[in-house]
Amino acid sequence: MCRSVDVKQAVLAKNDDLAAALRGDLARQGVTVVNLLSSPGSGKTELLGRVLARAVERDVPVAALTADLATENDARRLARSGAPVQQVLTDGLCHLEAGQVRRRLEGWLPARTQVLFVENVGNLVCPASYDLGETLRIVLMAVTEGEDKPLKYPTAFGSAHLVVVTKTDLAEAAGFDEAAFRANVHRVNPGVEIVGTCARTGDGVGTVLERALATRDAAPPHRPPLAPHPHGHQHDDDRDRGDGHGPAHEAQEAYQAHEANEAHTVHGTAGDARGDHLAHPRPAAAPAS
Repeated sequence: MCRSVDVKQAVLAKNDDLAAALRGDLARQGVTVVNLLSSPGSGKTELLGRVLARAVERDVPVAALTADLATENDARRLARSGAPVQQVLTDGLCHLEAGQVRRRLEGWLPARTQVLFVENVGNLVCPASYDLGETLRIVLMAVTEGEDKPLKYPTAFGSAHLVVVTKTDLAEAAGFDEAAFRANVHRVNPGVEIVGTCARTGDGVGTVLERALATRDAAPPHRPPLAPHPHGHQHDDDRDRGDGHGPAHEAQEAYQAHEANEAHTVHGTAGDARGDHLAHPRPAAAPAS
């Protein structure tokens, strides 16, 4: 068990070193990296395509890498925006690593590029642990995925500089409880901005682009408790208080509290042995703005 943990830590440490070097190299070239994480089917590719198209319309030099286990379908979709796009095939790996990003950029990244968007593999587990040399990490979730998702995936949401809600046109039909979602996000990542978007109507597309450009212009992003790069690693945050109970620990506690509550709900209490309170309707809410 200890050997497994040691190997994982060594892999992550090597990746962090590569990511830091990549971030420095790209910064010297005037390139800001935006890492997009989400579950499969969140609408990440469609939204990114709209953001790239908006940037091209404004003559902002952008480019994109998109990662999948197989096929170049997403690269073809994104290329319709008019921005330079390359596909990274991970050959079964469920996440991108900094070394893969560096290798794909060699000899390809256009010289004028100011913002590089990296669309990570659709997965909220492994990608959350790997720094890709980004300055801005965006975690996305569709309104159809459930308001408690931030509690189920605290590492991903707790490391986000920006949280984006997609498919807001479906919010009412899905019974999306925006207030509950926002409360859950802020339990694991206090103060992080949450932006509602709809690729179909274009709502929120400009806001996502503006946040990326603000980072390009050196505006300091939100500092999440599980910061994904050397300006605030998870273990650094825990050391801040010297007792192992820093913001990173608190984000994990939010997850554990959620799990305990779920267990209580399923099994019931002495006064509610059948657990009938398991089924309670979610109020519908207006689409996020």
